[in-house]
Amino acid sequence: MSEKKTISEKMAELDKDTDWFYSDEFNLDEAVEKYKKAIKIAEELQKDLSDLQNEVEVLSQDFSK
Repeated sequence: MSEKKTISEKMAELDKDTDWFYSDEFNLDEAVEKYKKAIKIAEELQKDLSDLQNEVEVLSQDFSK
């Protein structure tokens, strides 16, 4: 079973992948796969952040009672 990554770990991975596009290591043969991977990570981050926002809103409502 794979280990679930934290939001911070996913952001670091996305930063690393994004930096690759501006590095001397960039090549067109790998670009499409790297781009697909970055899109997947970004989508996961968007979901994670939305879930976190919902959790904070629920906690805020409970806290204000």
